[in-house]
Amino acid sequence: MNKWFKSGNPWIWMTAGAVSISLVAVIGLLLLIAARGLVYFWPSPVLEMEVKQFGETQTVIGELYDTELVPIERLKASGANLEGLDGDFVERFLIKTGNREYVNLDFRWLTENEILSKKQPEGIAVVERRTNGNFYGYVEGIVKGDTTINAADDADHQKLFALLERSNGIIDQADSLQRHDIGGINYSLERLRLKQRKYELADELTPERLASIEADAEQLHQDYLVLEKQLFAYRDEARRDQLIIRDMRGELVTIPMDNVLDVFFPNEMNWFQKLAHWGHQAVKFIVSEPREANTEGGVFPAIFGTVFMVMLMAVIVTPLGVVAAIYLHEYAGNNSFTRLIRIAVINLAGVPSIVYGVFGLGFFVYMLGGSIDSLFYQESLPTPTFGSPGVIWAALTLAILTLPVVIVSTEEGLSRIPSAVRQGSLALGATKAETLWRIVIPMASPAIMTGLILAVARAAGEVAPLMLVGVVKLAPTLPLDGNFPFIHLERKFMHLGFHIYDVGFQSPNVEAARPLVYATAFLLVTVIIGLNLAAIQIRNRLREKFKTLDQ
Repeated sequence: MNKWFKSGNPWIWMTAGAVSISLVAVIGLLLLIAARGLVYFWPSPVLEMEVKQFGETQTVIGELYDTELVPIERLKASGANLEGLDGDFVERFLIKTGNREYVNLDFRWLTENEILSKKQPEGIAVVERRTNGNFYGYVEGIVKGDTTINAADDADHQKLFALLERSNGIIDQADSLQRHDIGGINYSLERLRLKQRKYELADELTPERLASIEADAEQLHQDYLVLEKQLFAYRDEARRDQLIIRDMRGELVTIPMDNVLDVFFPNEMNWFQKLAHWGHQAVKFIVSEPREANTEGGVFPAIFGTVFMVMLMAVIVTPLGVVAAIYLHEYAGNNSFTRLIRIAVINLAGVPSIVYGVFGLGFFVYMLGGSIDSLFYQESLPTPTFGSPGVIWAALTLAILTLPVVIVSTEEGLSRIPSAVRQGSLALGATKAETLWRIVIPMASPAIMTGLILAVARAAGEVAPLMLVGVVKLAPTLPLDGNFPFIHLERKFMHLGFHIYDVGFQSPNVEAARPLVYATAFLLVTVIIGLNLAAIQIRNRLREKFKTLDQ
């Protein structure tokens, strides 16, 4: 045994065991997030139950959301109905009943003894609405203009789906008109106001200039009235049809078709139809915008904001980190001061990220942004332009946060290049700058990309500093649009990491938000893996391209 320990094999086995446990833990966590998140889009069967709760018998329609075993003693303490129960534990079910404007809670817990009967009838519809969440019930008819169509005359639901497609098409046109055309006019009017204000501050507002600005504003106002009329016409058209549905109280409810996003009948679907619906819902989650305080809808603005901010950060941190590493390794003397700088750089990586957020808020936002506003955007004051949190300040803050990673990685790559290569280049007549640009940096480019990969992974997952320097719960516009100058670095943005925090801890409906947290977390991991794979692909290409320099 003593000989075995001295051979070093135990340490090899311990290291391999630690790596294996870490890999199993990471893969298990990813599988858990994926399983809990991806099931969010699967159309669950809708149950109809006869329930006796609090001495009252009623019909409950909804989706089974969760199941758990709870101690009976715990239910006793809460005053729940324990009639017919024996043993130490009881099974209870979390049911999503929706219809939140007609019932007190759109989620409710039911214990097994409270459920008198349970069935899964065909014909129950799940109505996904733009406001007030899902609605569950039986479709009794549809109103098409002045004509009412009985549900029995639309057994395959084709007329319903046709009206829904028409309504959603009109809503999409209205949204596009409001966002692009009307939004563009509002943006132009604001630019004219700022232009007039700028002339006033400079005391250069001549009658000719004022007349020109007023003429342009009047033309925009006339265009706005035309578009506004068209927008109202779209909305009236979308509101023309209605859906008549019988809810679990047995009452008929009329839902305007312009409030309906989707209607599906999960109890009538086979496995392949459910798979197609799952794919449709997953895509819709990625490309649509959030609704209902982020508890419904998609996460496209958060995906866009995350990727945009990370790419902006990469553009900033790469030249800064590479130049700093080249100076430290190629030009700075090997003295105590240089060693002190290297220790400081390494220690910067251990500073809590919220400290960077405070620094970014104080230095970038208030000091640098406020100075930019005072010099270049006086006409906008006291409303700040760059003097408030925005995506540029978030990217700069994270660039400072990840700078040590890029510096250390680049310097490691530079140190692995044999000095004979530099000396050979200099001996052939190249200057030091030419040697660096044509020989050293290309050979170190895989190490630079490795540092960038680590920086991207760190930046995409950070949330704490972003809460101070740019991220918001809901951004009305993206940092990129069709209005000049097209890229608006001063705008606030949404981020997947903050979206998870907001949905999981700030949501008014925790039960509804729980699967959304898993789905968004899985999406964030996917985005980070995608960014890293892209960087790894670039690194491999660079390694292959400059392979001959290593030989």
